[in-house]
Amino acid sequence: MLRSTVLRLAIGYAVLFVASALVLAGYIYWTTDRYLVRQTDKTIVAGADALLERFRNDGVAGLVRAIESRLAEEADEEEIIALVDPARRLLAGNLETAPPENASAWFDLELVRESRSSTARVLRITLSNAHQLFVGRDVQVRLEVRKVVADTLVWSIGVTAGIAILVGLLARSLLARRLARISTVADRVVLGDLSTRVPLTGSGDEFDRLSSDINVMLDRLGELMDGVRQVSNAIAHDLRTPLTRLRSRLETALKAADSPARFRATAESALQELDQVVRIFDALLRIAEIETGHQRAAFAPVDLAVIATDVAEFYQPLAEQRGLALEVEASPAACVGDRMLIAQALANLVDNAIKYSPSGGHIRVSTRRQDHDVVLVVADTGPGIPIAERDKVTQRFYRLEESRGSPGSGLGLSLVVSVAKLHGGRLELDDAQPGLMARLILPASAGA
Repeated sequence: MLRSTVLRLAIGYAVLFVASALVLAGYIYWTTDRYLVRQTDKTIVAGADALLERFRNDGVAGLVRAIESRLAEEADEEEIIALVDPARRLLAGNLETAPPENASAWFDLELVRESRSSTARVLRITLSNAHQLFVGRDVQVRLEVRKVVADTLVWSIGVTAGIAILVGLLARSLLARRLARISTVADRVVLGDLSTRVPLTGSGDEFDRLSSDINVMLDRLGELMDGVRQVSNAIAHDLRTPLTRLRSRLETALKAADSPARFRATAESALQELDQVVRIFDALLRIAEIETGHQRAAFAPVDLAVIATDVAEFYQPLAEQRGLALEVEASPAACVGDRMLIAQALANLVDNAIKYSPSGGHIRVSTRRQDHDVVLVVADTGPGIPIAERDKVTQRFYRLEESRGSPGSGLGLSLVVSVAKLHGGRLELDDAQPGLMARLILPASAGA
């Protein structure tokens, strides 16, 4: 339990609260005591001034009469008065014996009054004829009040410490239960179960947000693992065919070793198969490099209109060779990104459009600004993609049945999607009626 960070934090807060309570209690006690002392001293000084005035007017005899009259008339049982002559004889007052001769100006005097002990605060005044006047008040009640205040503060500090520790333990228990859910999910993930998720309470607090972030992370991890499995299966499936053909051609080349022309033709065909395999691996490595996000270091302001024009000019001869009309409608559309990656993504879309459009077809490349986004559009008049297949064609190595006979690896749209995600954008596939309309949508702001 002592290794619990939550408990240590709770104990630390409890110590802080107790220390704060001690400081506050000490201040309250000190101010209360000083207030009572000041009030007592003011009362004593006021009474002493009245007696001194009588002494100055009527001498010792008048002072004695004033003391006796004051004690007889006033019912203030807490007042202490004593007049002592130079021989230490008590001339008047309500004390049974004279106070100590060597007492300081202000001193405390222990009394026994009505069979009970008490304490008085006394002011000693030496008169002009060597007589001494003692004026004071019984402060036993003040001392009892001070003790009550002190006891109350001590108990309040104890209660504060107990409540702080109790709250700390309750907080530890609550947080431990919340953390246990996350720990349980983490343990199941370690064992290979990526379908488990951290339950949310719906409170929207920090733990709920943390749990939501962990669930999003697990969703993404699940997607990546599914992608790895799909890629592994696709590599095993799609590379089997070119490797099998390559092995067959190499066997043919061995059999045709006595014919240089046949051997050369077989070797060239085998090299083409190897080039296809290399292109597949290059595309996979390129996609992996993009998905790591390292390419963001090369982000800079780019104009999609310039990229669209350059890509269209590059593919114009190929389009004409296939009997296709390639048009460009480039409106200014600036964004922040990697120019080479955006150009490569657009090139993949144009290459697909040329590859699948029939002779005499039409391809249009355009750029435009749309609210807070910029859009690259490639529309063709080819067969298009069925709605049910549009989410699948962006997966690696996925190809429609009717396109499996055409050259390609099924990685072109996957690369486009990776580039879009890197830039905080998306790829949308729609019907061009007829044909396919591919829209690469990227944020137009610098926050992209």
